[in-house]
Amino acid sequence: VGSVLSSYGWYVLLAAVAVYLLVQKVSRSLAARPSGRPGAAEAAEEPDVVVRRQEALAAARLRMQEELNAQAEKYKEKQRQLEEERRRQKIAMWESMQEGKSYKGNLKLNQQEVESGASASAVPKSKPNKKPLRGGGYNPLSGEGGGTCSWRPGRRGPSAGG
Repeated sequence: VGSVLSSYGWYVLLAAVAVYLLVQKVSRSLAARPSGRPGAAEAAEEPDVVVRRQEALAAARLRMQEELNAQAEKYKEKQRQLEEERRRQKIAMWESMQEGKSYKGNLKLNQQEVESGASASAVPKSKPNKKPLRGGGYNPLSGEGGGTCSWRPGRRGPSAGG
């Protein structure tokens, strides 16, 4: 016993202190807890307060449900309008195809009419003239005129995968 205490004495002392502190903490938390029954705190309150709180909670839930229903109705109405617009576009596209016209051009014209009707004072913007990216003499197959870019073979040896 003497050899065990001499070699592990400090560890035994630290373990005893840790156990003591743990027991103190658990006993404080048990003392701070209310009585053993979980519903004892609710029974101590007055019944009128509980009833008023429940009524207020029910009223708040009802208000939130009504707001949610209103938002759902707005969303459904918007979806109906979008579906109606899609249906009209499909009908217009089908009619233009039957007449032998380009349906895409027709749709662009319809969209421009809607935009011009929405903003009558809008000024049409002209696109600026764009310069070509390369000169007219560029030919990628000739190997000339490509600037600093040139093809180089890859490294020899095994792949760098590791």
